[in-house]
Amino acid sequence: MRGRIPITVIVAATVAMARPALAGPALLFDATDRNVLYAEDLDSHWHPASLTKIMTAYLTFVAIQDGTLALETKIGCSKLANSQGPTKVGLPVGAEITVAIALQALIMKSANDVAVMLAEAVSGSHEAFVDYMNGMAGRLGMTRTKFANANGLPDPIQVTTARDIAKLAAAVVRDFPQYAYMWSMLQMRVGKRQLHTHNGLLTNYAGADGMKTGFICDSGFNVVASATREGHKLVAVVLGEATGQERSVRAVNLLEHGFRTRRWKSLFGSSTLDTLPLDESAKMAVTKPGRVISAVCGTGGRAVARVKKKGRGIAGESQAKVRHARSKGRGTAMTRKSPSASP
Repeated sequence: MRGRIPITVIVAATVAMARPALAGPALLFDATDRNVLYAEDLDSHWHPASLTKIMTAYLTFVAIQDGTLALETKIGCSKLANSQGPTKVGLPVGAEITVAIALQALIMKSANDVAVMLAEAVSGSHEAFVDYMNGMAGRLGMTRTKFANANGLPDPIQVTTARDIAKLAAAVVRDFPQYAYMWSMLQMRVGKRQLHTHNGLLTNYAGADGMKTGFICDSGFNVVASATREGHKLVAVVLGEATGQERSVRAVNLLEHGFRTRRWKSLFGSSTLDTLPLDESAKMAVTKPGRVISAVCGTGGRAVARVKKKGRGIAGESQAKVRHARSKGRGTAMTRKSPSASP
């Protein structure tokens, strides 16, 4: 049974509704009617990091729907997939897994190598898949999004907005409800490896059922967090938080705000993801977050030297383990995440 965020965290979340000056974009919407319940800097450009993998999963679902792939189809690990930085499953070149296992590892573990494997299976090459991603982004109305890779690893031209990510999440919920279980998985096994989710809300927030976390130094900590109560699903998008814990608390804050106010707000009508006017003052270029606390970015205290010594770089999975170890006992809202284009 999933636990609840402690009341002390909820109180902190309530106070957090007034955003600090250095906070990133945030958006809360109703998955049923796409009504926007809260929005801040929703059209400002931001690096998606591993939120990119939501699109990779969506296009894989489309391929299954079209009959190009099946969940039982085996896909191979190419040299390009094997060369991706952590977080990754770490399959050797030539190894195979099924599409079902690949999707679960993509979503739950945020595996960068598996993202490329799926991209090649869907489109024949990673480059063709990126073109497909951008084409689908246009069809979904993601007008301020540009993809450069399938996993979210750092690339200066890979940008999105909170509104665009919300549109993508809404499309996943609407078009492929049969795969909802993948977004809420807590653990899985690949060969001898036991993999665990990076999304702490799944075990610490009542009703949480997805979706995806992401992090690179130039984005800060991102998350798309969904929760369902009394048959009603809300989705929060949070970009650019300083730590995994702040990301989780921000998402909890938004979801709690939505569940508490949804009914009376519906009496006055709301703008949707599509009808809410474009913010003309939205930044046209990404600016690096004002503060990111992570060993991988050189701002994580004692862990920095150890991570640098191991040479993990910006996508270093080891940093996630360091952060997880250091975060024990800080509260149940802590998200275990790897500071790459993953967690």
